[in-house]
Amino acid sequence: MYLGEALRFSFGSLRANKFRTFLTALGLVIGNASVILVVTISISSRDYILDQIRGIGSNLIYAQYSAGTNTSTEVDADFIKLADLDAVRKQLGSRIVAATGVMTNYGRILINGKEQDVSVIGSDGEYPIVRNMLLLSGHFLDESDVQQRQKVAMLTEKLAVRLYGSTQAAVGQILKLYGLQFTVIGTFKERTGTFGLSEITNETVLIPITVIRYFTPIERVDPLYVQAKLASDVVPLTAAIKDLIAGRHRQGARYDVENLAGILEAAGKIALVLTLVLILVSTIALIISGIGIMNIMLVTVTERTREIGLRMAVGASRRAVLEQFLTESIVISLAGGFVGILLGVSIPLSVRFLTDDIRVPISITSVIVAFAVSLLVGVVFGMLPANRASQLNPTEALRYE
Repeated sequence: MYLGEALRFSFGSLRANKFRTFLTALGLVIGNASVILVVTISISSRDYILDQIRGIGSNLIYAQYSAGTNTSTEVDADFIKLADLDAVRKQLGSRIVAATGVMTNYGRILINGKEQDVSVIGSDGEYPIVRNMLLLSGHFLDESDVQQRQKVAMLTEKLAVRLYGSTQAAVGQILKLYGLQFTVIGTFKERTGTFGLSEITNETVLIPITVIRYFTPIERVDPLYVQAKLASDVVPLTAAIKDLIAGRHRQGARYDVENLAGILEAAGKIALVLTLVLILVSTIALIISGIGIMNIMLVTVTERTREIGLRMAVGASRRAVLEQFLTESIVISLAGGFVGILLGVSIPLSVRFLTDDIRVPISITSVIVAFAVSLLVGVVFGMLPANRASQLNPTEALRYE
């Protein structure tokens, strides 16, 4: 039997039972759509999680004083100093994009007629680069502000809104802090929120580090941030920074120098496990669909027993009968798979039309795999019914009621 003839017979048989064919193919539609959507969701969620982590700071390394064996009178010298920051910039400058330090204090400002404590941090012009800060209005601190010890300040978004009603209205306002008048030059926020786990809180004032130094009794940079040029150099650079800082202080002082590589690796593993679990669930759905095809084809063979006997009686070979029923199974499987692929691709594409802020990637590999699995399901689960049909005895088949 030629392929064209087998296809013609198959389509004719499937059209004769349209509703049953639809229900049989529906399992493949759902299964293939779920495979594509599962891979799409897993890739999107993985990229979102990794982007959120990277949003804290790309290739970020942070260092802070941990503990030591020195007495309380000696421990002040063990804190990370501005000189350590300069040493990192000079000795490791070829391997880093930027390095900055943060000094933290508290101050009282007038909010709604009442003095309230707020977090005050001091840093420099490289701080927004390393920490990937988002400018909302005005401009960031620059090198001249730091070098000339300008009394300028930046406010977090929530503090600016609370004080002046909006981030735009805050720019140019005069803020009284530590008994001095600071000019607000801009407002900012973390590109990825750390929920108060970093030095930035909801209500934080950022001023030059050279200015906050006058209002802190002890010089302590905590933390020191470094952005590596290459992702592959983050781990070696972390060790180099730790050795550099430790070498500039007393023996026995300990420093925590960490990076986000471990968090990124853990997030990647979690995303991989999630993907495998979801793919396993989709595979089970496809197997169930294949079993459904096999059951329906077995019923079809039983219903068409006399037809099979008649074809064999007029000269059809067992191979021709096998090919016809196998072709019917493959046609159902591929039709359901094709519709499922269209459905699985159309949903992510529709998201792109609704919003430009979310880009949902479509995995071409998942489409190819879904199509290949549809073909495999049709062949594997259609073989048993097709083989059963080809093994019927023509004489007994003609007498079948």
